[in-house]
Amino acid sequence: MTDTPNAQQNESLRGFAFAGSAYLLWGFLPFYMKAVAHMPAAEVVAHRALWSLPIAGFVLLWLGRTADIKIALTTPRMLGMAVVTASLISVNWGIYIWAIAVGRTVEAALGYYINPLFSVFLAAVFLGERLGRAQIVAIGFAVVAVSILTWERGGLPWVSVGLAVTWGFYAMFKRSLPIGPNQGFFVEVLLISVPALGYIVWLTASGNTHFGSLTGLDTWLLLASGLVTAIPLMLYANGAKLLKLSTIGMMQYIAPSIIFLVAVFIFREPFTLTTFVAFLFIWAALAIFTWSMLTQRKAGAIAATSAR
Repeated sequence: MTDTPNAQQNESLRGFAFAGSAYLLWGFLPFYMKAVAHMPAAEVVAHRALWSLPIAGFVLLWLGRTADIKIALTTPRMLGMAVVTASLISVNWGIYIWAIAVGRTVEAALGYYINPLFSVFLAAVFLGERLGRAQIVAIGFAVVAVSILTWERGGLPWVSVGLAVTWGFYAMFKRSLPIGPNQGFFVEVLLISVPALGYIVWLTASGNTHFGSLTGLDTWLLLASGLVTAIPLMLYANGAKLLKLSTIGMMQYIAPSIIFLVAVFIFREPFTLTTFVAFLFIWAALAIFTWSMLTQRKAGAIAATSAR
């Protein structure tokens, strides 16, 4: 039995709502990161993992999808891959938290703008996918943008590059995990929570923890880290299952665009003419990249219609 057009449309609308909500939450995440900017990035990462664990576990119990967890934890190859993805997402979180705290939110936005282009590059290098001419030009423009910022700042914009590289490899390796996205996220935060709990205990014993009395704001901010981490990730995971890859590809510019606007107009971070030129190259690259995706999608639809 095939889905009716109305059923397919409802699924797409649900997927759009899920993914759109995730990108909006990620876009406004810098406000939370500013609130915890006085805490060490490692402490925030530890609490993000620890308090995400019960939320992810509750969702799996509610959906009745806990069977894959035992398999993942007892299969060496799956467990090894989960360790890799957990390590990458931990580093990604740490870079992002630190960047917001020290006033480098513009660089963070640039990193997430670069990310889709870097993902295409990874697919070509490691998965053997062929790059079209437009995609090569788009990647070239991104390289020019990074080169301009490197020249302006006298060194590689490592925040932007670090975020793009860690998230790009995370997404690529995540595809190798033969379990659902919610189950994969649970396994990742479970693995991170082991050293995270040890680190939090050490901070507490040494008197350097920000997690203490329930009457303190810092405690509530750290408790909230589970919500701000788990909710958008799981919204995105469920939205991605209901939407075409090209749709998700275009929607992923929502978050860095909001982050960029927040950085420049609310956080009042420096935005020089040279940085603006670099962003022009990135925006041109993304326009070319999006146009190539839409063209491929249209060509695929025409081909599918002709084959009927």
